[in-house]
Amino acid sequence: MGMSVTISVATEQDAEQIFRLQYLCFQSEAALYGNYRIAPLVQTLDSVREEVASDCVFVARLGEEVVGSVRGRLTEDGAALIGRLCVHPRLQGHGIGARLLRAAEAALVERHGAKKFRLSAGHRSEGNLRLYRRVGYETVGTAQGADGVPMIVLEKPASTYATTA
Repeated sequence: MGMSVTISVATEQDAEQIFRLQYLCFQSEAALYGNYRIAPLVQTLDSVREEVASDCVFVARLGEEVVGSVRGRLTEDGAALIGRLCVHPRLQGHGIGARLLRAAEAALVERHGAKKFRLSAGHRSEGNLRLYRRVGYETVGTAQGADGVPMIVLEKPASTYATTA
C-alpha cells in the first residue's frame, strides 16, 4: 500500500529540505529563462529559515520527505502575497500544488485576515500560469522581477478561496 501526501505547516526542522527542494524545482524555471540567478536559486538557507519562522509556510510530505512547499505573508495593503510554490518534479501533475495553495489561502484568511491573494509567475511559465488560472487567479498586471525576468501578476479575492478549495 502506497503512502499518501499530507499537507502541514512547516517547522524549523523542514527548512533545509525546503531549501534543497526549491533549488531542485526552480532549475526548470531558470532554464526556461536562461537565467540561473533567479531569486529561488540564490536564496540562502538562513533566509529560508527566517521565512519558515515568520511567514505562513506549508509543506507537502510523502512520509518524512518534503515534496512540496509554498509561502505566504500579508502585505500592508491587506493582500496575501503567495510565492515559491514548488512540487518535486517526480510528483508534479497530481494536484499537490493546488492543495498547497488552498492550505496557504485558508491560513492567510483565517489567521491573518487576508482580503485578496496575489502571486506572480514568469511570463513563459505556462504550466504555472495554467494552475493559477484554474484555481481562480486572474491577471492584473505585469512586473519586472529583481532578477530581470518579466512576470505576470495575478490576484483573486480572498472571498473566493473556499469556492476553489
